[in-house]
Amino acid sequence: MSESLTGTRVLVTGGASGIGAGIVRAFTAAGGSVVSCDVQEAPGVEIAAKATADGPGHADFVLCDVTDKSSVDAAFDRAAGLLGGLDVLVHAAGIAPGTPAEDIPVEEWERVLAVNATGTFLTNQAAFRHLHERGGRILNFASAAGVLGLRNKAHYAASKGAVLAWTRTVAQEWGRTGITVNAIAPAISTPMYAKTRASMAPEQLAAHDAQIAAQMPIDGRLGDVDRDLVPLMVFLAGSGSRFITGQVFAVDGGMLMVR
Repeated sequence: MSESLTGTRVLVTGGASGIGAGIVRAFTAAGGSVVSCDVQEAPGVEIAAKATADGPGHADFVLCDVTDKSSVDAAFDRAAGLLGGLDVLVHAAGIAPGTPAEDIPVEEWERVLAVNATGTFLTNQAAFRHLHERGGRILNFASAAGVLGLRNKAHYAASKGAVLAWTRTVAQEWGRTGITVNAIAPAISTPMYAKTRASMAPEQLAAHDAQIAAQMPIDGRLGDVDRDLVPLMVFLAGSGSRFITGQVFAVDGGMLMVR
């Protein structure tokens, strides 16, 4: 990796799987000091240990439920203690169940909003408390679904719309402290996406793949976390991004073009 994060102290939520796990590995490989947070302890510990063994940076794991304020505050305090401070939050934790809009149970709606929207609110507030005296970076994970909508995932789309509005607002409020706040809208292949594909009937999968191919001028399929997403994340976590805030970075092969 060309850019270095040596000396950069990073907290990554959702670090036990998918994109979050990829970022833990990549930021450690770039020399960063990383604390991975997740509700899944065993895989989180394993991923952090493997990232540390591969070096040259270091990764630890701290258990955290992003829907619970006391858990978030305790995890951020613990992470800052391990790291000797905090420079960057990468908030990648999220869930995306699929249910037709008319059939979404209240409990499922509330769970999706709790993880995706309230989780963003709580983790960003906790990061602010550690960053506001010297500035830093907050990178939230949004989605094209928050802009375009997404069939069978109306609650997910609503939650990501909230993430986008929150990100743009706090970018305005917190810029005076030197904190930048940006959002990532990725179309990246993950284990969660593989499960979604596996649940589709053959005709559904064929229609899905045809739609993706039509929407993405580059490759016509979802991207790879290490090849397509990590280089941007490393840049946004570094000093070169200090004059960029309130933006949505669509890493999606051209699906969410300026319209």
